[in-house]
Amino acid sequence: QVRLVESGGGLVQAGGSLRLSCAASGSIFSIDLKGWYRQAPGKRRELVASITSGGTTNYADSVKGRFAISRDSAKNTWYLQMNSLQPEDTAVYYCYAAKSIYGYWGRGTQVTVSS
Repeated sequence: QVRLVESGGGLVQAGGSLRLSCAASGSIFSIDLKGWYRQAPGKRRELVASITSGGTTNYADSVKGRFAISRDSAKNTWYLQMNSLQPEDTAVYYCYAAKSIYGYWGRGTQVTVSS
């Protein structure tokens, strides 16, 4: 089992920045993929960013150039730096980990961007 706990969400004005953190615990060895998803009201959950064990990153087109995913293996934590936030970025953000055939989710953290 892998336990994920997000932090760092909040309310920010358009153009502002936030950094989300995802702390992993439990059976954290050999996690293949670490990522962030988001879900806005009435919309499907969507991938925001991911990073593989080899360091390859992937971003949704809507956040390219504004968001950056990173990791600190010593702290078993990964991050989502979000810059130039826009109201359309408002959503609950979930961290995600994939290990073998299993996927694990955090409970989510709310990000609200005011115009």
